[in-house]
This record gives sequence, structure tokens and C-alpha cells, in this order.
Amino acid sequence: MAFDPDQPRFDQSTFYGRLRHFAGMTDPRIAFSSTSELIAASDLMQKCREKKPVPATLEELHRAQRLYQSAFHPDTGELQNFAGRMCFNVWGGTMLCGAMMIWYKSTPAVIFWQWANQSFNALVNYTNRNAKSKLTTQDLVVSYSTAVSGALAMAIGLKTYFAKKQITDVDGNNVGVSRLAAAKAISLVVLSRNIIVAPCMILTPVIMEGLNKVASFRKHINKLNIPTQLALTFVIYGAMIPIGCALFPQQNSVKLSTLKRWEPEAYEKLKDIKGDRVYFNKGL
Repeated sequence: MAFDPDQPRFDQSTFYGRLRHFAGMTDPRIAFSSTSELIAASDLMQKCREKKPVPATLEELHRAQRLYQSAFHPDTGELQNFAGRMCFNVWGGTMLCGAMMIWYKSTPAVIFWQWANQSFNALVNYTNRNAKSKLTTQDLVVSYSTAVSGALAMAIGLKTYFAKKQITDVDGNNVGVSRLAAAKAISLVVLSRNIIVAPCMILTPVIMEGLNKVASFRKHINKLNIPTQLALTFVIYGAMIPIGCALFPQQNSVKLSTLKRWEPEAYEKLKDIKGDRVYFNKGL
């Protein structure tokens, strides 16, 4: 089978295929790959697009593709900021979730870590956004301000942040924008993020409570408490990231019949396109 640098290695129409795809793409072990290695992977993918001969095995091509997908934006091809990449998410999420569970007794600490967590979430949202949808500086300021004011206000910020989402036809040609597509994307991303975080926040305290009943652990609680919580957070949170990302296809779609019912203005501009759906990058 010919290697295609722009197509996922695994079938994206199935959950298992998406899980395998995102397990590789969000692997925390590749988060610290050097910029030179990432650029080399990008150059290799470009040569493959241009049908140029490449001195690489299929295994090496798949690794380069994984590095490329982990660090370069799928819409623009630009190198993403380090902290916003999904492969770094397990490291950042572990530190922030761990901090929120460890330092929760002081009000200033709660405020600080909630601010840090929402700032990190805003950065991840921006990095993995649908880059075909243009954003102004005002959009960014408003979305960030509302996001960091609290987890609930985040939804309001995202609504402004993704007021409309660029959509394409079945052949990948840009055909317009849709508020309905944006609303669907936001809903799916918020649901995915909650599913990613929930097991960590629920299971870690439960496991720690069980460990505290073990005499040998309780005896060394001062030394073991924080490292154990961080280790549990890393494992559980890290395992949930590819699962959360794989729940829904990244290249999502909306039926034209749905647009006709709920967004007639957008439908009138799109009703003559090829196929019965329009497609969009929902983001991660």
C-alpha cells in the first residue's frame, strides 16, 4: 500500500482506528523531540507529497508522520507552540491536575491553580483550533479572559472564540462558514475534555484513600503523598488523552439537511455543493 503523508495510518471511521492514531500522536515520549528532528520529519512528508524518492523505510516514514502530526497544525502546516501540542498535554495536565488536588486548602492557591489550568486549556484550545477560521486580537482577548475566569465561563469564551467555523466540501475545497458547525465542534471538544479529566480527578483520590489504609504507605505518607498522586495523575490522565481525542472524528461533518433546518442562511450558500455534507476540523 502506497504511503500517503496526509492520510492517517489507521481507519478514522472507527473508534479503534482513531484511538491508535491519537495514541501515537499524543504519546508523551515524543513531546520533547528536537526542533531539528521535527523539521526533518516535515521535510520528509513534503518530499512524499511531491512524489520525490526518499531514503527511508516504511517504518521510518510512519515515525516521521507521527512526529509531523504531533507538532504541525493540520490546517496550516505550521509548527505549533510546544506547550499547546497534545503530546505535551499529559505533562502539563499532570502538573496542573496534581497541583489542584494537592494545594486545595488555601484560597489563594485554589485561585492561582485554577487560573493556571484555564490558561493552559486556553493555550491548548488555540493551538489545536480550526486555523481556517480567522480570529482577531479581540476574539483572542475575550475568549482568554472568559476562559480563565472559571471552568463554566470557558464555554462562553469558546462561543466567542469559535463564533463561526470554516467548512469544506467532500473534496476539501473551502465553501463557507457555519455557526452550527462551530457549536457542534465546541460541544464535542468540551465533552472530550471532560471525559479526559474526569477519571483522573475521581480515581486518584479514591486510590489515595485506599493507600492511606496500608500501614507501610501511611508510615511514609509525607514522602510518598505528592509523588504518588503525580504518578497516578500521569498514568490515568495520559491514558485518557488518546481515548478522549478518539471519541469523535477530528474531521467532522454536518448534513446539509441539518443546515437547512437550523441555519438557512448558510444552507442557501452551500446547497449546490457536491455531496450531502460539509466538513470541518473540530479541533482537539
